Amino acid sequence: MSLLHSALRSGLLWASTNPTLKARLPRAAFVRRAVSRFMPGESLEDALAACEALRVRGIGSVVTLLGENVTTADEARAVVTHYAGVLEEIARRGLDTEISVKPTHLGLDLGAANARRSLDDLAACAAAHDSIVWIDMEGSASTQSTLDVYRAAHAAHANTGVCVQAYLRRTGVDLERLLADDAHPPHVRLVKGAYAEPPALAFEKKAEVDASFMALAARMLDAAATGAGRLIFGTHDSVAIQAIGEAAAARGLSRTAFEFHMLYGIQREEQQRLAAEGYRVKVLISYGSAWFPWYMRRLAERPANLAFVLRNLFPRAARLDPRAAAVNNRRAGNPETRR
Repeated sequence: MSLLHSALRSGLLWASTNPTLKARLPRAAFVRRAVSRFMPGESLEDALAACEALRVRGIGSVVTLLGENVTTADEARAVVTHYAGVLEEIARRGLDTEISVKPTHLGLDLGAANARRSLDDLAACAAAHDSIVWIDMEGSASTQSTLDVYRAAHAAHANTGVCVQAYLRRTGVDLERLLADDAHPPHVRLVKGAYAEPPALAFEKKAEVDASFMALAARMLDAAATGAGRLIFGTHDSVAIQAIGEAAAARGLSRTAFEFHMLYGIQREEQQRLAAEGYRVKVLISYGSAWFPWYMRRLAERPANLAFVLRNLFPRAARLDPRAAAVNNRRAGNPETRR
């Protein structure tokens, strides 16, 4: 990771937690134009319309209401009620769509028992619709409590899954513990990670994060060969995707033995290619008004994603320099994020 890359990433992650920027920037028209690349809109209807469009292309979806760190039990209950309605609407429309929730959105900051109650209710609702609840992973301060809540919930509700982050140094051990639970085969989604963490807890260099991701992916493929759970690779890195496909084939795994998950608006051609080749593909679609911290983290995953923002900021300059515009178009349409 270059010094410039590191500085940009640090700045964007700082911005994601700055209350002044959070209050002011979302009102700016150019910011709202830029964020539309990565989310179809703020409403649930916007998200489900995008899910329907993906279904036509043979691609599944996962939806998440943006928000985190609720401060009251009533707020957490409102989130559960919202997602219960989402599950009902997904079933009514017959969509291949699941939900993904942040543990602090379910009340984790109020205590693990609060998040566990919320998750139990959601898992029961999802089971009634033959669906699953994915638990996102947030910053390292909540990693252990998130895993504890997941394990407790998964023992009672097999239709729960959890995300793990390759950039955390602890994840190799965490993954082994998850995979060792033969009584309750895990559902695991591996991503690279997008929060600001100290070097003692997380790999800083891109090469180290990439190496960790591939080592963990290899371990998951070994587990897939024994029929363990549901195993997912959340990445837009075309090199990693190709390597995972080749490693799976070498193990004799079918293309439906695992999945690839990607974010809305990123690597669209790759999503379609993988689906056409018989891989299971789902696209994560975020919606809601609390998108600013999430958007800053998306940019921080790889600051080259700023190319798309700059095209929105300086459209006239892009038109005057068609070569620069062409380069920016390619980069914006095919960003290789850290996720």
